[in-house]
Amino acid sequence: MTPIIKFCNVCGHGVDLRVPPDDHIERHVCGRCGHIQYLNPKVIVGVVPEAADGRILMCRRNIEPRLGLWTFPAGFMELGETSAEGAAREALEEAQAEVESLDLIAVINVPYVSQVYMIHRGRLLSDRYGTTPESSEVRLMREDEIPWDDIAFPTIWHSLKFFFEDRRLGQYSAHRLDLKFRPRPPQRAEVSGGNI
Repeated sequence: MTPIIKFCNVCGHGVDLRVPPDDHIERHVCGRCGHIQYLNPKVIVGVVPEAADGRILMCRRNIEPRLGLWTFPAGFMELGETSAEGAAREALEEAQAEVESLDLIAVINVPYVSQVYMIHRGRLLSDRYGTTPESSEVRLMREDEIPWDDIAFPTIWHSLKFFFEDRRLGQYSAHRLDLKFRPRPPQRAEVSGGNI
């Protein structure tokens, strides 16, 4: 592991990269107070917001990465919130949409970027939605209107596939997927394989 952290977040002294006693992985350890700083994966929460007529609320990204491509509301989980609360917050922040987050539909591990996605299905609570600094366009779409070739991330693409297949079957379940390898070029078609 390449050192990422330079200073202790407790006492401010420089840290060393070494394996602490009773551990097996190199960690950032303070040379003065002995505090160990852990680097852990980030949790991303998202929601597939469904309107009463069955259409899905989609957002065109107005920020990098993947500027101009499509997603449903998703982002980093914050401290002190559940995954469902975070997913609902993201819908408000990215699409001005009030959403009730329902069942978990996917847990997707993406170790090549050290992220774990927790995706919920959701119900739009009103007809109100709109653009934000994060989304240049926000639209309700039927499944056949989803711009599959312009989906921003593999996690979003797979989650939508899980959602629509479960809806066709009339039974929702929590899916697990491991995206172990970074997608190969062309970058626009960023849809990677599953458990490979």
